[in-house]
Amino acid sequence: MSTTAQREARAALDAARPAVARLDGTRGPEDLAADLIEMWGAVESALRSLVGTTILSGQPLIREARQRQLINFEHANAIAEFQAVYDRVQNTSYRPTDADINAARGAFLKLDAALLADATSEFARPAPTSTPVASSNAPGTATPPLAANDPLASIKFQGPPRRIPLWALAALAVVVIAVIGVTLVARRGGGSASIQQGVDAYVRGQREVAVNAFNKAVREDPHAALPHVYLARMAREVGNLTLASQELQLALEAEPSNAAALREMGANLLTQGNYELARKFYVRAVQADPTDKTAQGYLGCTLVRLNRASEATGFLTRAGQGPWSNCTPVAPTAANGVVRP
Repeated sequence: MSTTAQREARAALDAARPAVARLDGTRGPEDLAADLIEMWGAVESALRSLVGTTILSGQPLIREARQRQLINFEHANAIAEFQAVYDRVQNTSYRPTDADINAARGAFLKLDAALLADATSEFARPAPTSTPVASSNAPGTATPPLAANDPLASIKFQGPPRRIPLWALAALAVVVIAVIGVTLVARRGGGSASIQQGVDAYVRGQREVAVNAFNKAVREDPHAALPHVYLARMAREVGNLTLASQELQLALEAEPSNAAALREMGANLLTQGNYELARKFYVRAVQADPTDKTAQGYLGCTLVRLNRASEATGFLTRAGQGPWSNCTPVAPTAANGVVRP
């Protein structure tokens, strides 16, 4: 397992530690469901980093990690049990139990411990030793062999180091900075052209062309949320809420604070009738982008459906007129919340 993969996996788990700390059976079922969903997303993201994929999820991802011996049998079983919890909380009427909480926490901690153990083992490996070199003080003779546990055994004594001219160091620094800059630009903008092609096709109603373009954008930049947001939206518009949820999970794993992804997750939950959880994601979307009128409008709409009319008024007023203006306390349709980021 590469050090980079370990770091990315640990970073994914670190992002969900606040949710782990909040797990408590006395909290409301909607809050627990939100935290469990966030935790599962972190576990899946960590496994994807270890496996080196952005495509696999659920059981296929767990199986691949096990086959590569990145996790052991116990870890795989614990993570599979957590996935079952995640599947159950997708049902808006399901109330998470203490057993669900324990399963989620147990899987998270087992994977966390496994990553820590792997990282520790990298430092525990003995340093390689080198063969003795001839002594400069006695030409034609060799130095006595060093003991295996001698700290000098891995050191080769050579002549004085050569000094690098200052002009060479300065030139090297310029090259390094240029390479870093090009890499960052490529990473951040790698999929921008494909995303624009997908958006144009989406606006024209060319769904197949749009899907191909957004999938290409995902391959070009796995760390971009926007392609997943559009793929989720198109899935939601045709009633495939399961696929929409999976794409949104990927979007939020890539960019946890992406306002468009948070808003779209709210729209997906609103479509499912999970108003309380939808409210939470719309609140996060507004916090991520206070200028987003759409997030404000549908947050107000969600509050109306929760019979919290006094709170809804403020957000609806700030949002102004829009598709959310005629929101009434009835079940939403698949078209609610469909707007471009």
